[in-house]
Amino acid sequence: MALAAAAMVLADLMPIYAAAAEARPGMSVERSDGVILLAQADGQTQQQKPKKRKTLLELLFGGEEDKQGEADQAEKKQAAKPKNVAAAPPPPPKVPKAENATRVAVFGDSLAEDVGRGLDRFYSEDPNLKVVTQSQGNSGLVRPDYFDWQKKIADEIAANSFDIAVVVIGINDRQSMNLAAGSFKSLTPEWSTEYSARVARIVQALRAANKPTIWVGLPPMQAPKFGQAMIQVNEIQRLAAFGGGAEFLDIYDKFADEEGKYATRGPDLNGNVIRMRKDDGIHFSTGGGDKLAFYLSQSLRTYYRGGGAVGLAVIDPLDGTEAQAMLRPPYQGLGQMKLLEVAGAVISLTHAPRRAAELVTQATADATGGGFDMALMVGAPVGRADAFWVGKVPVAEEAEKPVTAAVQ
Repeated sequence: MALAAAAMVLADLMPIYAAAAEARPGMSVERSDGVILLAQADGQTQQQKPKKRKTLLELLFGGEEDKQGEADQAEKKQAAKPKNVAAAPPPPPKVPKAENATRVAVFGDSLAEDVGRGLDRFYSEDPNLKVVTQSQGNSGLVRPDYFDWQKKIADEIAANSFDIAVVVIGINDRQSMNLAAGSFKSLTPEWSTEYSARVARIVQALRAANKPTIWVGLPPMQAPKFGQAMIQVNEIQRLAAFGGGAEFLDIYDKFADEEGKYATRGPDLNGNVIRMRKDDGIHFSTGGGDKLAFYLSQSLRTYYRGGGAVGLAVIDPLDGTEAQAMLRPPYQGLGQMKLLEVAGAVISLTHAPRRAAELVTQATADATGGGFDMALMVGAPVGRADAFWVGKVPVAEEAEKPVTAAVQ
């Protein structure tokens, strides 16, 4: 400490006259007041900013400038040090799609955009399936004045722009609906009835055009009130879509925790726990979209076998039966669920459905070589043992004519 104090005293006693008399070009002299004089070639001097004098504590322990310099040096060393970070795997190469590739159209709101991207990644190496995302943000089924999905899908059907339809919609539908009878708040009886009818009209239009349809349910939502509303919307969509003949893919449990509530993270297809949802608590992350695409692929296998175009067509095996009237909502009991499951049956386009003339037996199934045929069951007349509640109403047979013996 004594040496430091002596150094400060000596600095203050520096001769002032040396600053002006001995200054030469290319040299600099510091005066006692801290101003640095730079001697130039023409004898003039130039002042620089005075240097801040260091206190005794700064001389002993270092000042802010010294600390900042040490921090800068440490940061440079850290930046120069190579980081041991694994490089991200390159994206899979895009395979050109075949001209006759099966076209899967994804209709819906911004949630459909996540689904479409996931499907596109899932089938990126399949040349025989092409994903066409037809999403519209902020849209829904409540406000056709903003975006009319019924008209949009009808236009796409008329243009024959797709082979299979995937519908994901509903996150923007928690709002009032304006009808001829007035304005009704969301999830009121009037609102629910009209909402169900709008879902049914879309599904029926797709079915009439022979477009297999997979209606994807809504996942859990982070906001409690919003999540409860989406659960109710989900149930309306389930009954209306399934009643209209579409396949309803329920994904709620697949993105919920053990208690059935919203979960940001969850297991992927390999069992690794990753982020499934985005920060808004509504949309899917990349991992969540990939997981949903896998589940969708299982449903798409019913209609798509990898060879291009659609190899199966949705039919109504209950056409002409008493059960046909039960294929439209509203439901009147869980007992009709079996009938509606039959209504979703599919058959190959390569052979016509067979109608049973006799009882369906194991021998009949073995003879056909294709196992039990659902179409045979629904072809049985009412009252027969194998009718299983869905038999056809027998046509009134003509009165038997008396048989007269031939006279020989």
